Amino acid sequence: MNDQDILGRIQALVAEEHDLREASGAGHAPDRARLRAVEESLDQCWDLLRQRRAKMESGENPNDAAERPVSEVEGYRQ
Repeated sequence: MNDQDILGRIQALVAEEHDLREASGAGHAPDRARLRAVEESLDQCWDLLRQRRAKMESGENPNDAAERPVSEVEGYRQ
């Protein structure tokens, strides 16, 4: 997966997240489980993109970056 693939995935997830939030704002019960899954997937994608860019900047192969588990990505401090 290259940076463009990751960015495309991020765009799709952001669109889905917006749709889920708009549906809940329109008086519909939000699908909390799906919203959480989308948010976690977004965090994983952003983390992978940051890893790839860091590797590229340090002269390493960005393809060596790997998606980290949700439990690790969600445990980062902001």
